[in-house]
Amino acid sequence: MNTPAHLPFVEQPSRVERLVTGQPTSDGAGVKLRRVLTQDLQQRLDPFLMLDSFASDNPDDYGAGFPDHPHRGFETVTYMIAGRMRHKDSAGHEGLLQNGGVQWMTAGRGLIHSELPEQEEGVMEGFQLWLNLPARDKMCEPGYRDIQSEEIPVFTTPDGADGDLRGSVHVRVIAGSSHGVAGAMQRDPARFPTDPLYLDLHFLVEGATFQQPLPPEHNAFLYVYRGTVEVLAPNGEVTAVPRQQMAILANQGDGVCLHAATDQDTRALLIAGRPLREPIAQYGPFVMNTREQLMQAMDDFRNGRLA
Repeated sequence: MNTPAHLPFVEQPSRVERLVTGQPTSDGAGVKLRRVLTQDLQQRLDPFLMLDSFASDNPDDYGAGFPDHPHRGFETVTYMIAGRMRHKDSAGHEGLLQNGGVQWMTAGRGLIHSELPEQEEGVMEGFQLWLNLPARDKMCEPGYRDIQSEEIPVFTTPDGADGDLRGSVHVRVIAGSSHGVAGAMQRDPARFPTDPLYLDLHFLVEGATFQQPLPPEHNAFLYVYRGTVEVLAPNGEVTAVPRQQMAILANQGDGVCLHAATDQDTRALLIAGRPLREPIAQYGPFVMNTREQLMQAMDDFRNGRLA
């Protein structure tokens, strides 16, 4: 675990543009989850296509998992807070996703995979984020990377740093970089122009404050999954973001300033990326740029031409 020597100072923090409440639904073979980033927000939060949150200690809610299903045209990022999930795909890959780990899968031109729990009791909790691929790479070779918990860089902000920063925040850097700490997933911007940032923030005490510089042209959002986080903006504007809500951040300023409003365990995901600004055509697990490409994807799936 690292402690950075200094923290960046955000002079003009972004305000909250809109709060979104995740909607309960089910997917796969009846897995109960909360869909936070829905299809109607894809253009606004480009390059992100979907965010699902799942959390239950009832095996009836997750036991059947996600049997064989196809994907094409984007990437899936699965982050497990607790539990064990076995991945298998038609390209011959297999891996175990477990407590604190991440699987970053590039579906590209297509594959069929399954995600099945390897537990019959206990808590299953995590998130799945869909990240779009640029048009030029939608038919790239599929691939994936299993990132174990110990491979994810972690740092804790120092107490009382930079004057108005109070308390400590424990930060897991899944992708991108924060406070000089490079994340587990690093992408070549020439190949993957979305430049994703993915942070898991754990506010250790009430009043702990965290600042993250963000390019104003990047689309960013905060999802709170424990406690309540306040987004601090100029002119004293404060927006409380309670548990199971997503805050879409306005494209302005030079970053975000967050403050733990609860003395209980307070945790949130901060996610940002550069928009592709390309047409989005989606039908279920296929995300392409045109209707014709979607029809081809469905035809390829029906005729066994996915990887």
